[in-house]
Amino acid sequence: MLRFKGGIHPPYNKLTNKDSIEIAKLPIEVILPLRQHTGAPCEPLVKVRDHVKVGQKIADSEALVSAPIHASISGVVTDITDKLHPVLGICKAIVIESDGKVEWHSHHKSEDYSNIEVLKKIIRNAGIVGLGGAAFPTHIKLSPPPGKKIDTLILNGAECEPYLTCDHRLMLEKTKEIINGLLIIKKVLDAKEVFIGIENNKLDAVNSFNEVIVEKKIDIKVVSLPTKYPQGSEKQLIYALTGRKVPIGGLPLDVGVVVQNVQTAKAVYDAVVEHKPLIERVVTVTGAVKQPKNLLVKIGTPFKDLIEQCGGALGPIGKVINGGPMMGIAQSTDEVPIIKGTSGILVQLKDDVEKLNSQKEENCIRCGRCLDACPMFLMPTMISKYSENNMMDKADEFHAVDCFECGACAYICPSKIPLLKWIKKAKTEIMSKRKVAK
Repeated sequence: MLRFKGGIHPPYNKLTNKDSIEIAKLPIEVILPLRQHTGAPCEPLVKVRDHVKVGQKIADSEALVSAPIHASISGVVTDITDKLHPVLGICKAIVIESDGKVEWHSHHKSEDYSNIEVLKKIIRNAGIVGLGGAAFPTHIKLSPPPGKKIDTLILNGAECEPYLTCDHRLMLEKTKEIINGLLIIKKVLDAKEVFIGIENNKLDAVNSFNEVIVEKKIDIKVVSLPTKYPQGSEKQLIYALTGRKVPIGGLPLDVGVVVQNVQTAKAVYDAVVEHKPLIERVVTVTGAVKQPKNLLVKIGTPFKDLIEQCGGALGPIGKVINGGPMMGIAQSTDEVPIIKGTSGILVQLKDDVEKLNSQKEENCIRCGRCLDACPMFLMPTMISKYSENNMMDKADEFHAVDCFECGACAYICPSKIPLLKWIKKAKTEIMSKRKVAK
């Protein structure tokens, strides 16, 4: 096992790592954005006033890189309009009002699981995307282009983001289902070697997986990794487990590897074995709430409903974050919906946010801490300075686009320079320019 360069050790604050997953209350209304994945947005397959059932496909796209969306509750479509989105700001969405029932839409059940193309079709039709946050359509990830042979499959159970414990609890409570989903993915990819990477602050999950592997007599290696942020990033995880380095601008498949999140593996099991599309996921609701919890949530449930189910906030709310404190996105309201890529809701109090915002930005002292912390071997201070001065060509020369926005540089900076803000600005402008050039 190798250690990746850089990284940091923030307070992990895993408040809910001992709390079993609870089933969230059935929402009165769900808001289902038509863009919940990397790739082309979906188009509605239903109209206002249509009655829909749980698991019914309500939106899809003919584009290759996309994934359909299913009704997470049964009820009536009350609106199809622009709604708030936790990542994109505004997005067209389908709004469904619950009828108070749990009526399931019937699905065709294929039995030809020996056929790889059938398995990929099931996974695609179930609307499965990467549930670690990137939300890349899983059927595409399981279909490498010609010449890209995948020999290694990695299950990502690192969950290095502070506060979040949804993956940890799922690994403990649904170990067999995750393993079976992993074996389905292995079959599709024809991978010869399989790793499960878990940080060593979750040794109970390591033991749980090892017990099932011994019981099933299967060849999967469970590796306990040093606890260090961002251990769960694909490129860092690949290096730690295999020693392979994904090239700059490259993808894991360029080194013969596919990485899948534990919740994605569970979703694959649900689709293939239980004939259930992706309509729910486990979310950690944590921070300044009275009862932090891990909840099994219907996709489309408003953040506000889940915060209330956790007893509400401990005081005046200063910030609500979609995800964790390092890579999460602050929201303008708690009325945004859970989407497929939402792993957590972090509530922060007004006093704490104001105290943090009051920290004065100082001049860079050339300490080099951001360089030491960057897991991508970048120079955050140079990219930030060029971005701040609108010198985007120079920022591009320093590989701004290769930053995956872990935030380690901004966290470690003693001068409190918002490095990540400027790097994000550079990335956006550089990528937009490249798109126009095509």
